[in-house]
Amino acid sequence: MPRSELLEVVNEQDEVIGQETRDTIHTAGLLHREIHVWFITPDGSIIFQHRAKNKDTYPDLLDATVGGHVEVGQTYEQTAVKETKEETGVDIVMSDLHFLKKVHRRSVDSVTGKINYAFRVQYAYLYRGSVADLTVEKGKAIGFEAWSIEKIFVLGDNEKRLFIPAVYSSEFLALFRECKAFITTTTPHENRKQ
Repeated sequence: MPRSELLEVVNEQDEVIGQETRDTIHTAGLLHREIHVWFITPDGSIIFQHRAKNKDTYPDLLDATVGGHVEVGQTYEQTAVKETKEETGVDIVMSDLHFLKKVHRRSVDSVTGKINYAFRVQYAYLYRGSVADLTVEKGKAIGFEAWSIEKIFVLGDNEKRLFIPAVYSSEFLALFRECKAFITTTTPHENRKQ
C-alpha cells in the first residue's frame, strides 16, 4: 500500500498509536490529525474553499481556505505549509502561520455517513492578494469565495446551506472572532475598512 494512502491514528493525548487508510479512518471514525489554514484579508474577509462535488465528506460546500490530513511523519506546521501550496498555489513558511487553536471534535456527514474524528490545528494567514490569484487544486475544489467576517455572524438559513455545518457553530464563530482580532493586530489601521 502506498505510504500516501496511510494516515497516523492517534490517542486522546495526540500520540501516534498506529496507521490506517484514510477511508478506514473516516468509515470507522478513528482519531487522527488535521489542519485548517484560514486566509484572512486586510479588509476583514475570510476566503473559503468550495469543496469538490465528489469529496468524501461535505461535498460541494464552502470550507476552510486550506484543509488537510497530517501525513505520516509530518507535523501540523509542515502539513499547513505543504497543503497551502497544493490547495492555493501560495508559497508560505511556518512563520507566516498564526496559531489560533487546537480543537478536538467528532462530526458525522449526514450526506455520506463518513465520520471525521480529529485533532485539528487552526491557523490564520494574512493574505494580501486577490481571490482570483489563488490556484484551485485540480479535482479537490471548485474555487474560492471571500466572505466578510461580519456577514458570517448573521448568515440566513439559505446562506448556511452553502457552508459545512461547523462554520456556523459556536466553536467556529469564536474562531472567526479570533481571526477578526488577528486582522486588527496585524494590519495597519489605514488598510482596514472602518
